[in-house]
Amino acid sequence: MPSLSFAFHVAGILVAGLGMLMMVPAIIDLALGNVDWQVFADCALVTWFIGLLLAQATRRPATELLSIRDGFIMTTLVWVILAGFSALPFLGLGLDYSDAYFEAISGLTTTGATVLTGLDHLPPGILFWRALLQWVGGVGIVVMAILILPFLRVGGMQLVHIESSERSGKVVPRAFQLISYIVGIYSGLTFACAVAYGLAGMTPFDAVSHAMTTLSTGGYANYDASFAYYKQASVHWLGIFFMIAGCLPFIAYIRAVQGDPGNIWRNPQVKALILLLAIAGVGLALWLSFAQGIAFADALRLSLFNVTSVVTTTGFASDDFGSWGPLAAVVFFVLMFAGGCTGSTSGSVKLYRHLVLAVVVRAHLQRLAHPRRVVPLTYAGRRLPADIAPSVLAFLAVYLGTIVVFATALAAMGLDFTTSISAATTAIGNVGPGLGTVIGPAGNFASVPDPAKWILSVAMLMGRLELFAVLVLLDPDFWRS
Repeated sequence: MPSLSFAFHVAGILVAGLGMLMMVPAIIDLALGNVDWQVFADCALVTWFIGLLLAQATRRPATELLSIRDGFIMTTLVWVILAGFSALPFLGLGLDYSDAYFEAISGLTTTGATVLTGLDHLPPGILFWRALLQWVGGVGIVVMAILILPFLRVGGMQLVHIESSERSGKVVPRAFQLISYIVGIYSGLTFACAVAYGLAGMTPFDAVSHAMTTLSTGGYANYDASFAYYKQASVHWLGIFFMIAGCLPFIAYIRAVQGDPGNIWRNPQVKALILLLAIAGVGLALWLSFAQGIAFADALRLSLFNVTSVVTTTGFASDDFGSWGPLAAVVFFVLMFAGGCTGSTSGSVKLYRHLVLAVVVRAHLQRLAHPRRVVPLTYAGRRLPADIAPSVLAFLAVYLGTIVVFATALAAMGLDFTTSISAATTAIGNVGPGLGTVIGPAGNFASVPDPAKWILSVAMLMGRLELFAVLVLLDPDFWRS
C-alpha cells in the first residue's frame, strides 16, 4: 500500500508557505487603507498554523524514499489541499465555498475561469491574490512537468525528460539548480512584462498583476472587460508577445541562458506554435476585415491577441470573439485543443503531442503504401523511445473521452449544448473562457449551478495534472500491495 504520510507532510509544508504568502495581499490592502487586510491576516494565521500542524504530525524518517505511487498521491493531494486553503480569502467577499473553491482552483491551475463580477470595484488585495495564485500555479506546474511527470510516465510526458537532456548529459546536474533556473527565468520574464506594461500605460498595480497572469498563461484580469479595458494598441501587442513567452519551453530558455539562444527557434514546438498563430491569426483577421468591415490593422491585432490567448490557454480577451460569427466560434473551439509547448505554463493537449501524432500518422501512411518498409519514428532529429507514441495516443484518446464524460455531466445539470461542451473543453484544457452567451468572453461562470462548478473544478485539476496522474488513483490495483 502506498503511504499517505509523505504526501500530507509535503502538503503541510506548502500550506504553511501559502499562509505566509497570504500576508502579501494583506500588506497591500493595509497600505492602501482597505479594511479587507484583516480577512487576509486571519486566513494567513489559520492556514499557517494548520500547515505547521499537518507537517509536524506526518513527519517520517528522511531515509525513506519516495515511490512512484507516493508521487502520484502527492501530486494530486497537494493541489487539492492548496486550493482548499487558497479559497478562504474569497469567503470574505460573501461567496459560498463552492464559488470560492472554484475561483481558487481556477487560479492555481492557471485556467482563468471566474465566478466574480464587478472586478473593477473589488479590493486590491483580492485582485492581487488572484494574480498571485496564478503566478505560483504557473511556476508550480512547470517544476512538476519537468521533475515529476516524466518519471511517472504520464501521457507522453517522458518527452520532457528527453528535451531536458543532451546526449552528453542533463541541462544542469542537480534538480535544485534546474528549479533555480526556472524560477529565475520566470521571475525575470514577469519583471520585464510588468515594466513593459507600465511603460505602455498601465498603472503600477495593474502592470504587476497582469504581468503575473500573463507569464503564467492564467488570464485573470483586474477588470470585467479583461484587456478590452485598455484602448492602447501597444498594451495588446505586448500581451501577445508575453503570452507567447509564457508558453515556450523553459528548457529552451535555460539553454539560451547557457549560451545557445538559437535553441529556442530550433525547437519543433516553437516552429509549430508560430506557424499556427500566423495562420489562425491572419486568417481570422481577413475574415473580420471582409465580413465586418474592420480595418485590417485593427482586425489583425484583435485576431492575433485572442488567438494567442486561446492557443496559449491564457484566457485574456480584447473583444467578445463569441460575436464574430459561426466560423470564428468553430476556429476558437478547435484552437482550445492546441496548447503551448511542453515544459511551459500552458495547458491543453500541447503541441508536442500533436507533432508526435503527426509523426505516427505519417509513418502509418508510409507503411500502407510500402508494407515492408521500416519507418522509424523521429522527433527533432532523434528517434522516439518506443513507449512515447503509445502513451501519446492513449492520452489523446482519454483526453477526448474525458471531455465527452464531463460535457455529458454538465448537460445533466441543465446547461445547454454549447455551454456544456465548451465548458468541459476549456476546463480540461485550462483555457479560461468558453463559448456562448453564458461562459463566453463576455460572460463568466457565476450563473453555473454549484454542482456543475464542482464538476468543473475536478476537470480543471485533472487537465492541469495531465489526466493520468489523477485517473490512476481510481484504479483498485493502485492501492494494493
